[in-house]
Amino acid sequence: MIILVGVIQLLDLKLSIIIPVYNVEKHISRCLDSLVNQDIDKSEYEVIIVSDGSKDNSVSIAERYCELHTNFFIYQQENQGVGAARNKGLSLAIGEYIYFLDPDDYIADHVLKTIMDTALKFNPEVLTFNSQGTTSLTLNKSRFNDLESVKINAISGLEYIANHSFKNEIWWYITSKKFIDKINLKFIEGRWMEDAIFTAQLFVEAKSMINLSFDIHRHVKIKGSAMTSKEPSHYLKIINDNSNAAVVYNTIIKKLEQDKHCNRRSIVRLKSRQQSFVFFMMIRILKSTFKKEDIIPLLDKMKSVNAYKLDEFVGEDYKGFTYYLLSKLFSSKHLFYLIFVITNPILKQKN
Repeated sequence: MIILVGVIQLLDLKLSIIIPVYNVEKHISRCLDSLVNQDIDKSEYEVIIVSDGSKDNSVSIAERYCELHTNFFIYQQENQGVGAARNKGLSLAIGEYIYFLDPDDYIADHVLKTIMDTALKFNPEVLTFNSQGTTSLTLNKSRFNDLESVKINAISGLEYIANHSFKNEIWWYITSKKFIDKINLKFIEGRWMEDAIFTAQLFVEAKSMINLSFDIHRHVKIKGSAMTSKEPSHYLKIINDNSNAAVVYNTIIKKLEQDKHCNRRSIVRLKSRQQSFVFFMMIRILKSTFKKEDIIPLLDKMKSVNAYKLDEFVGEDYKGFTYYLLSKLFSSKHLFYLIFVITNPILKQKN
């Protein structure tokens, strides 16, 4: 079932903001209000709300915004997951740049002009900015310097990976729509960790990235959200999707290793990120209803895609004695199996 509400103004559309929505009636108004309280004309950006089979009042709330703001519109589809919702929004978007925003997050007031002025001046394929994790729902004021005083240098995505502890999530950058279309990039559907895969694939292909070290995005930490849920079935899904992310990263890394001109530091950091999926997967396994007889086969599978042992996990992005010690212990699959047998009955109950 498709329902489109709103009027798109096609002239000089600089930015498309895509919001996947599923049962977020408590949060969506704050998110949409933050997009109204901006400093560029509504003819310059659109807000695409994709309802992924929402069963609460999220749609009716979003429709009210569409009635009030001609650059807001909503698309409804059967529940297919956040990856599919983002892909649908991407297919509908007509802005020069794309921004993906989660419906329980928000952005600071009056920041879009700075972002878009920078993007249109330098024309990067990817523009990154700062995100703040918070429990505050009213952190609306942004702190940033005058744009003219900020030194901005364009670098390739591989240089960026090599020299930054890049984040997996997609809410801390905007991307050229033309660039996404050129490399034919889409989100993996039906899985978590789709952000981490999309971001890595995007950055590896990017020839021009810039960083705007300004305070833009607010990631609201909500108890019981999708990534913090401790439901047994949800835990198992995240375990499975972490292992899938490690498999996909292997394909990315192998391709880079065949390029003799590739920045080796970028490969080192991607390998560390790949092994981080396995490390945190193993942490979750200890607290889950995972079957002990499936542990060794899973770790063998991770070894077959060069994601295990955890010999390249500890480094610039994951430091400290705890990471070092656990990675050493976890690198023996038989020792990890023993740790699971001893600790799982206790940790599973606490979880």
